[in-house]
Parts: sequence; structure tokens; C-alpha cells
Amino acid sequence: MTTPQETTPQEELLPGTRRALLHRIAVAQAEGRAPSLAAAVVRGGRAVWNGARTSVEGHAPDENVQYRIGSITKTFTAVLVLRLRDEGAVDLGDPLERHLPGTGAGEATIADLLAHTSGLAAESPAPWWERTPGSLRPELADVLGGQPLLHPVGRRFHYSNPGYTVLGALVEKLRAQPWEETLRQEVLEPLGLRRTSAHPRAPHAGGWAVHPWADVLLPEPAEDLGRMAPAGQLWSTTGDLARFAVFLAGGDDRVLSAATLREMRTPAAPAEASDVVDGAAYGLGLQIQRRDGRLLVGHSGSLPGFLANLTLSVEEDVAAVVLANCTSGPSLSDVGADLVRIVAEAEPRIPDPWRPLPEADASTMGLVGPWYWGTYAFALRLSAGEGVSLEPLSGNGRRSRFEANGDGTWTGVEGYYARELLKAVRRPDGTVSHLDLGSFVFTRQPYDEEAPVPGGVDPEGWRGIG
Repeated sequence: MTTPQETTPQEELLPGTRRALLHRIAVAQAEGRAPSLAAAVVRGGRAVWNGARTSVEGHAPDENVQYRIGSITKTFTAVLVLRLRDEGAVDLGDPLERHLPGTGAGEATIADLLAHTSGLAAESPAPWWERTPGSLRPELADVLGGQPLLHPVGRRFHYSNPGYTVLGALVEKLRAQPWEETLRQEVLEPLGLRRTSAHPRAPHAGGWAVHPWADVLLPEPAEDLGRMAPAGQLWSTTGDLARFAVFLAGGDDRVLSAATLREMRTPAAPAEASDVVDGAAYGLGLQIQRRDGRLLVGHSGSLPGFLANLTLSVEEDVAAVVLANCTSGPSLSDVGADLVRIVAEAEPRIPDPWRPLPEADASTMGLVGPWYWGTYAFALRLSAGEGVSLEPLSGNGRRSRFEANGDGTWTGVEGYYARELLKAVRRPDGTVSHLDLGSFVFTRQPYDEEAPVPGGVDPEGWRGIG
């Protein structure tokens, strides 16, 4: 018999939503035959629901029970590397050879390693690293093997566990201390993740293999991964990962800024064609997918005896964490996406109240309104807290937001015009001639003959067919 459990705090979710969440994890635990499954949902910057199912009467895990989280560890490692970048210690375009010479993979950049486009193998040389002691691979060369590169550097996405081992070694060299200690000092302690650690701390779940054709169990070994630790060593809880999800959504200036977190959540490498379901990609230490029209970021994880998933919808302000102690069984990526969907659809995010700008720059106000790129109609809008946006008035044309540079120009922050410069070109008398956006000329009238439209405008003007 299984025991349902729901714990603190529940008041913000409706009873029907809570029941739907509990039902989803109950189905996952029962059909996936997981010895135990724990989950949490985050909204508004904190956990608003925790639930668990267990095969042992009266022993449902709460939000403080540790499970091994496997490759979610990679996201933590990526955070450390981005801290180094933000401090100026490295550049993402730096070849590995500049900082860790002699690996045999030195032409791969730090960005390649973060995005799994380094060309490195998926796994270390035999024996299988997840089920054997890390002491068998004491050196980086033991992890990478004699011929580390299987693919051309930067040409294709190929998920690589050794790649994140290399990033951990980079952190260790530049911080002059073990990866685990740097992680504790720079991420875990500032974010209050007191139940996340490289080694299990009671209370923690035991890892199990469930026989594929019989309802019987086999304990899995919990190896210290040694050099491979930055790729998958960590243990954590639904409570800690809920707090980590809050950080991934909004940043924390003690660890990483919101701008750097947006960079991590931006696709850096597409998935292979065979892996794409509803659209998938990989950022800098984060998996990205579009499922049922919803953009989700996060990471999955697995090690013998454990499955883990963290899924986040930044736009809808909902995240889910799901942990189980079985080698195979429920698809936690599906469960996590479903928990986000249940809350987002049953209790959609109430938007913040509209508020006017505290002040408006007169020169910018003179630019808002309709503009034309050829015969395509666009609108330039000024919005509180969002800079300016340029968007088509009909259809699915190119749209983007722009941040002010402080000199009367703006830089695109998304879409086709990301990092492109938008500026108003003025006549000698100070009036606006046109907008220039990456060489495109936007005019107040379609093909305005008074603006420098590329190719010129027919002097006879607009006419009928007759």
C-alpha cells in the first residue's frame, strides 16, 4: 500500500490543483514501479506544494530527504564556470588549451564544453564510470582516454559527461581548491542549499534497481565518482532544488546575475534530429524544450538507483522538481512537465498590474507608433521596465525588444534583432528621417520618398493598375 503525503505550505493552490498534482505523481510511482517518488512545485519564489508516494507504509519522504540527482549536477558546475566568466577569469571563447594544456581536447572552447558541442565522447573509457569507483580514474587523462575527440569541435551537439569533468577540473585549477569546496562556498551556502552535498547525509533514500519483469528489487551501489563528480555526483532534496529553481529563474547577485541566467537559458546547441520532440535544445548547462507550446528549461539526471528532474517555465512562474530512487521506471521529464502544466493551466499566473512609466523621454516619445519596412507595417512601443519593442502589426514577422544604451540608441535583446543596433537617424534640423536597424530602413510612410530607402523610390509614386 502506498502512503500519500502533502506538506507545507498549501494555501496558495486550490484543492483541485493539489489533487491533480498528487494524482500525477501517484500514477508515475505506481506505473513506473518506483520504490519512492518525491516532488515539489514552485511558484512566486517559493515551494507551494510538496508531495510524495512510497512503497513502504508510513515512510513517505518529505522535502528534506536526499536523493542522488545525477546530471542536474552539471547545471551547478555550469554556474561555477559562468561565475569565472563574469569575474573575467575566463572567456567563453577561450580554447581549453589556454587554461588546461595537454588534454588532447584543447581546441574546444569553454562554451563548447558547456553546450556539449566540444566533440568529446559521451562517456569515459571502460569500465562504466557510474557503477565503478572514481579511484579507477584518478587523472583527467583516465577520463578522456587516448583519443578524446569523436566529432569535429563545435559542429554538432553530442552530450558529453567527460566534458563536464573537464569543466570541473577548470574550476579546480582556477580556484586552487577542490570542485566540491568551491561549490559549497560560492553556490550552496549563498543560496541556502544546506541539504545539497557531494556525499549522502541522513535522511537519504537508498538506490534500487527494479526487475523489468518482476516486482522485486536489487540495491544499487552508490559510488564516489571521483574525477567525474562535476558531471553527476550531487545529492539533494526537493526542498533545495525548489530553491535552486527560484535562482535559475531570477538570479541572485551573490551567485549569478539575472542577465547571466538568461544567457544560460538561451539555446546554444540544437538537439540531434532523432532527439527532437516538440523542439529541444541545450543552453549553457541547461536543457531547453518547447512542449505543447510551453518553453521549459531545466535538467534531468540519472545514476544507478536514482532518477531526477527539474523543470521550469519562467514565463508562467512555475517550476517542478521530481526525484525517485530507481534505476529505470517513470519518465520524470514527463512528470515534471505535467506538474508545471497542471498548475499553469489550472491556476494561470495573474499578471502584475499595469503601471505607467514614472517619466517618459520626449525624444523617445517622438519615435513611438507605426513604422514601415518597405510595405511591412510595424509598431515601436515604449513599455515600463521593458525598453522599446518593435513588432509587426499583423502576421508573424520579426519582433524584438531593445534595451537603451544611454546615448539615444538601443540594442536588441531577443529574436532576429538580438545584439543589433537600433537608432533614429535625424535630419540637420533635428527631425527624424528614419530608423536604422542593422542596415534596414524603417520609415513613417511605406517607401517614404524623403528617406534614403535603399534602391530609391519611383518618382511617379504610388499608382493604380490602369
